[in-house]
Formats: sequence, C-alpha cells, structure tokens
Amino acid sequence: MELYIVTGASKGIGAACMEVLQQQGKTAIGIARSNPGGHEHFEEIDLTERSQRQGAIERLLSPYLHEAESFTLINNAGTVEPVGKVGALSADGIRQAIELNLSAPIELCNEFIEVLARTDAKKRIVNISSGAGRSAMEGWGVYCTTKAGLDRFSEVVRLEQKRAEFPAGIVSIAPGIIDTDMQKTIRSSEQEGFPLLGKFIDYKESGQLSSPEDTAERLLNWITRSDLTETEVISRLN
Repeated sequence: MELYIVTGASKGIGAACMEVLQQQGKTAIGIARSNPGGHEHFEEIDLTERSQRQGAIERLLSPYLHEAESFTLINNAGTVEPVGKVGALSADGIRQAIELNLSAPIELCNEFIEVLARTDAKKRIVNISSGAGRSAMEGWGVYCTTKAGLDRFSEVVRLEQKRAEFPAGIVSIAPGIIDTDMQKTIRSSEQEGFPLLGKFIDYKESGQLSSPEDTAERLLNWITRSDLTETEVISRLN
C-alpha cells in the first residue's frame, strides 16, 4: 500500500488531493482544522498551534510502518495573510503565518524523517511553495519570506538526506496560480496594501486560474513519475 499525509486537506489543493488519492485506491490521511468532506482518515488539528501538531506525524505513521511500501508527506497548508505593507501588519497575523507556512512544515518534516529513518520504504516530502518565495512582491512580505524559507529548508534536507542510509526525497514545488480561497483572499485585499491587486483580479476575470482538481491530478502524477531524491529541489509544476 501507499500512504499519503496531506495537510490543509479541508479545501483547495489539499481537498482535491484527498479525492484523487482515494479514487486511485491509495490511503490518504488529511490534516486540517475541520473535516467538511467527512473523510474516514483525518486528523482535526490547528497547525498554527505547536501543542496540537507535536507528535501528530508519529501517531499517524505508526500503524503503517510495517505495511506501507511508500510514505509521502504533502505539506500544503498555508496562508497568504497578513496582506499589507510592512509597518501596517498585525503581530498576531505575522506569528500565525510563520507558524503555518514555515514552523509547521519544518516540524512535520523533521518528525517524518525521524520516524522513518530506519525503513527502506520509499519516502517522499512535497512542500507546496510559491513563486512568491522566489520573487519579492509588495504587500506580501511575510508570505514571500515564509515560502523562501521553505525553499531553503528543502534544499538543506536534500543535502542531508544524500548522506542517509535510507534517504527521503524532497521537493519544494510551486503549483501555479489556482482558483482557491487564497485567491479570494488576495482579491479582497486593499490596493494600498497590495499594489498588485489589479493583476490578480485580471487572472480571475480572464480565466487564467487553474482548478484545484486539475492541479491536484498534475501534482500527484508528477510525484509518481519523479524520483524526489534526484529531481530539482526547487521546482515548478508545469
């Protein structure tokens, strides 16, 4: 069997990944604050709270350690907020974004690698990044920073895993511009705090946004056919 753990699984790409994986007959465990899809394998966890996420990966992996042929962690949960120029951001918004976009995936990766260190099963980590981590954008200081951090962290893990007896593959992949609730949040921003607002409104109005379902299928197909111990760590989904 193949086991997948998907964070941010209640909506957007995460929810779409859960549906595709179940259609493919794979075991998918979702993590999110709520389970609107009523999935059987699901952990309701607020990943912005360290006390809730600690130990979650070990708990979810343990029943499958001697059963699964492959283990895949998809760190998809994230937030674009707070949107606004530095000097006008809320301290709590900054903290929550760093916890969700950076601290949580780092901790989950750490636990994933630790728990599976002695197994020779295939191990894959997919960190959902963004083009914003690779280009500076006004109004997205926190989002750009956390995604850039996720990219660098993924590169370090790759270097370390090259020395491991049973290495885990890892990639930090930007999936493109997708029609999700995050895009709705972006389009509801104030022009003053986010000068690129008009560009993102045009993406929607001109039909340039990919659907979560199409993105999930392309992402999972890409994961399946790629060797994540060898492919480019910093990637884009084409």
